[in-house]
Amino acid sequence: MSKVIVVTDSNSGITQSEAKELGIVVLPMPFYFDGQMYYEDIDLTQEQFYEKLELGCEVKTSMPLVGDVTDKWDELLKEYDEIVHIPMSSGLSSSCETAYMLSQEYDGKVQVVNNQRISVTMRQSVLDAKELADSGKNAEEIKDILEREKFQSSIYIMVDTLEYLKKGGRITPAAAALGTLLKLKPVLQIQGEKLDAFAKARTVKQAKNIMIDAMKNDFEKRFQDPEGKHMHLELAYTKDLDAALQFKAEVQEAFPGCEIVMNPLSLSVSCHIGPGALAIACSKEI
Repeated sequence: MSKVIVVTDSNSGITQSEAKELGIVVLPMPFYFDGQMYYEDIDLTQEQFYEKLELGCEVKTSMPLVGDVTDKWDELLKEYDEIVHIPMSSGLSSSCETAYMLSQEYDGKVQVVNNQRISVTMRQSVLDAKELADSGKNAEEIKDILEREKFQSSIYIMVDTLEYLKKGGRITPAAAALGTLLKLKPVLQIQGEKLDAFAKARTVKQAKNIMIDAMKNDFEKRFQDPEGKHMHLELAYTKDLDAALQFKAEVQEAFPGCEIVMNPLSLSVSCHIGPGALAIACSKEI
């Protein structure tokens, strides 16, 4: 049986300490604040990230450095036969395409999974990959299964401020100014590759109801599982844990039969939407 190790990056939201417990490897994402590079969860904590963001520091995201990736692969292949590498969605970053190109030099020993996941749904893909590896699947089989199931997930995100979408060029300054004036709370969605608009709410309460109703609709119509018996239900948030815990209680009431896993939103998404965001997501069990 092939000895397989699962590798991902910190876009999955999996911390370095969690990675050790799970028996996987997490490559830290690099960030640049005012030109200085930091690595997520190495020398940049969630608290430091939001502190710098709110101080108005210029932030730039970057895919994992090529040398960091190949050095880690080379190191791991001394101990393992194969690697399953799960980067963030190819629609949100070029890191997937770059990893795939690099893997071509490894004679099939590195399988790069392009399954269009990010943050909490990407995290579930990593957990699925680990479970499949433990059950005896080889790297290519795991890649095929994850890519086959790639669109069996859904994410809705409420944005508390339009400032960061404006900075990232995802909405125009005029639209941001109008939205701020009207106190809009946009609800965005990730269905596969892209971050898209879904609905506009006037209040946080309305936005939360929109997301819960959208998820109920997905469970019933898209996944044919209204009670969520075969679904992973996930919540994510940026900075405000108290608001997230309140949202979790509301979601639990709406989905009484589901176990809810909640984690901070990965920083690569957070830098585009800012603090105060809430997200609900699901992934279908493999």
